[in-house]
Amino acid sequence: MTQLAASVTMKGKPVTLVGRQVNVGDAAPDFVAVDTDLKPVSLGDYRGKVVLLLSVPSLDTPVCSRETHRFNEAAAALGRDVVILTISMDLPFAQKRWCGAEGITAVRTLSDHREAAFGRAYGVLIGDLRLLARAVFVVGRDGTLRYKELVGEVSSEPDYDAALRAVAEAVKS
Repeated sequence: MTQLAASVTMKGKPVTLVGRQVNVGDAAPDFVAVDTDLKPVSLGDYRGKVVLLLSVPSLDTPVCSRETHRFNEAAAALGRDVVILTISMDLPFAQKRWCGAEGITAVRTLSDHREAAFGRAYGVLIGDLRLLARAVFVVGRDGTLRYKELVGEVSSEPDYDAALRAVAEAVKS
């Protein structure tokens, strides 16, 4: 298990990320998480699509909620070749309840609670808290990582415009 230098803080305190550091241009690592029906889902299931991966600590927090709503609203303009996956350590039951209560229909939520496979594969697992750091990744149709934003403070929102530009560029290529 690789531990990464603490380049991320939570409420101002450094946290240690566990996993493998991925960078733009790398092949996006595959992972398996579970959906709200407890079915396994892998990144490979979306080969040929542009995938926007949103890593969040918990949907039941204000920042994660705003982020997921913002990308849910943007989804319609992105087209059918784009899939948005929000991944957290929340239990699938909680994700299903939250999505239903919040009217989230265009973003698919996945739970990494079983094995933290996504968190480790993308280097966003906060080891001692067993939560995911806030990050945004864009994976191109060819499986290459096209964009990465590891948000420096977990309680801050990502750069929505930069992420959506990266998605638009990936759709064109």
